[in-house]
Amino acid sequence: MQRPVRVLVAKVGLDGHDRGAKVIAASLRDAGMEVIYTGLRQTPEMVVNAALQEDVDAIGISILSGAHNTVFPKIIQLMKDKGLDDVLLTGGGIIPPDDMKALNDIGVGKLFPPGTPTAEISEYIREWVKTHRNY
Repeated sequence: MQRPVRVLVAKVGLDGHDRGAKVIAASLRDAGMEVIYTGLRQTPEMVVNAALQEDVDAIGISILSGAHNTVFPKIIQLMKDKGLDDVLLTGGGIIPPDDMKALNDIGVGKLFPPGTPTAEISEYIREWVKTHRNY
């Protein structure tokens, strides 16, 4: 029997707005995924260490603070350093399209703006995991 997709949802930095992250966590859970929500004020190191400990398939970062060009590169580098090459790093929030493309170019998965249907996010994660993880 195949185990459910495991996703870590995190808020990094001082951004205290977590409603969107909680909505995403609940919708992924409703879609049959196991979700670990880390809560507010996480560091990139805390996120990657939690991903390692929880053996997740994907990390989802919710970011509204404008720090996406700092947070995502730091997390992707830590993931590479820890050998998490087969774990998806995705996320969403207030990220301009040009910045989304630049982040995709360094290895970050698809990024979702506010208003994206939650079914689209869960389907993307499920398909990515099916394609990139060996189950």
